[in-house]
Amino acid sequence: MNELPLLSALVAVPLVGAVATASIKRENADAARWTALGFAAAVAVLAALVAVGFDYADDAPWLQFTESYTWIAAWDLNLSWGIDGIALLLVVLTAGLTPIAMLAAWRDLDAVTRSVPAFFALVLALEAAMLATFLASNVLLFYFFFEAMLVPMYFLIGSYGSGPKKQYAAVKFFLYSLLGGLLMLVAVIALWVNNGGVFDWQTLVDAEPMAAGTLQNWLFLGFFIAFAIKAPFFPFHTWLPDAGGAAPAAVAALLVGVMDKIGTFAILRYCLPLFPDATRTFAPWVIGMSVIGVVYAAFVAIGQTDLKRLVAYTSIAHFGFIGLGIFAFTSESATGAVLYMFNHGLATGLLFIVVGFLTLRRGSAQIKDYGGAAKTLPLLAGIFLFAGLASLSLPGTAPFISEFLVLFGAFTENEPVAVVAALGIILAAAYVLWMYQRTMQGDRNPALDEVPAMKRDLTLREKALVAPLVIAILGFGFYPQPLIDAVAPAVDHTLGFVADEPADLPLGATNE
Repeated sequence: MNELPLLSALVAVPLVGAVATASIKRENADAARWTALGFAAAVAVLAALVAVGFDYADDAPWLQFTESYTWIAAWDLNLSWGIDGIALLLVVLTAGLTPIAMLAAWRDLDAVTRSVPAFFALVLALEAAMLATFLASNVLLFYFFFEAMLVPMYFLIGSYGSGPKKQYAAVKFFLYSLLGGLLMLVAVIALWVNNGGVFDWQTLVDAEPMAAGTLQNWLFLGFFIAFAIKAPFFPFHTWLPDAGGAAPAAVAALLVGVMDKIGTFAILRYCLPLFPDATRTFAPWVIGMSVIGVVYAAFVAIGQTDLKRLVAYTSIAHFGFIGLGIFAFTSESATGAVLYMFNHGLATGLLFIVVGFLTLRRGSAQIKDYGGAAKTLPLLAGIFLFAGLASLSLPGTAPFISEFLVLFGAFTENEPVAVVAALGIILAAAYVLWMYQRTMQGDRNPALDEVPAMKRDLTLREKALVAPLVIAILGFGFYPQPLIDAVAPAVDHTLGFVADEPADLPLGATNE
């Protein structure tokens, strides 16, 4: 199976699907939906093949399924792909969540006023760019797709979003991310010059470590700030509540469930191996930012009156846990951080999708417009509660093991920091239960009886698309070992660069 160009196919298939879907005439909305879903399903099958063929042994090569094709011969640039255990989880998450998001948005668009083919083509283009960032093993190639994904997301928010500030949210998202990307571009060029014109990730990792000092610090900051904005970490987070609140719920599920993980993934892939001394230098600052983000975002979430903005703020708190896990530099905390990326995508993706079901029925995301909705929507209310409890890491759900490992690993290194971060668990219970109580419990809002859709519980399509997420959250909640087996070797390899004595690490396996 390793001889097949599966990684290239993972990027090419959604791109081809985007072109094919966009070429369908606007009036053939159903044809566009089914075409896009077919290509997304093909991507999911390819991701499954990669997962099945991946070597999970501790002594397996770090990057697997590697491919390299000449891109620009004059500059010795190649289209290079490779996947490790960390990227594998995120590729599977992307390939699995995209068709679910498509189904969630299946009938949300008004085909008269908005182009359905364009919407689904943009979703496929976004999927291709996200997959490419996880698979790229060339720094310049990574940067190209890191920036390219801004375009489809900008249009998905600005053209297909809702609310009076959707254009503002789209522009703010684009400018924030573009600014971070430009800082990274400067650092990429400096890295290229300092390493004799090399962009290949494996070559850079294998090279003599860059001397500690000012240059490494600045290069680290160029990369890290771009990734911190993408994640986003506090205080680079202000674009997310606006974007998450304005985007269609299905798009917000991809934005927060997958796209934001590119920032934390890139920190592990690029910052730690390429700039180990600078990583250790700035680690206390990043940990401080992360802990502040956990507490700050949780308090702000409690005060939100908009459902989608509330969920967006909960994600900022979760990314604080991920940052803490990475920069605590313990195997347990870093493994927990990677699991957090995957499990957060499942739980928050489900929560955004369920919020989308509610807001589409009610025509409002304002919490005050609900109250007692569970009386006529018992199944939807149950899934809403389940998604909320999963997002606060209830034992038995997949996010629990992630949060436990992060706090356990951080506690062994810095007890006060771990204790402060643990306060986020209490605050999470407050905002999740408050949100559920205000929308689903208590006295019924009489205005709900005037909205016929608020008497329609989950449809068959809605049940079918939430079922895989519920099963995955429960399955990995009770048995997370497959996830741990996938990420642990890659995590240990990565942490080896910031250890006092880096390990002798096997890099790369070819398809030959």
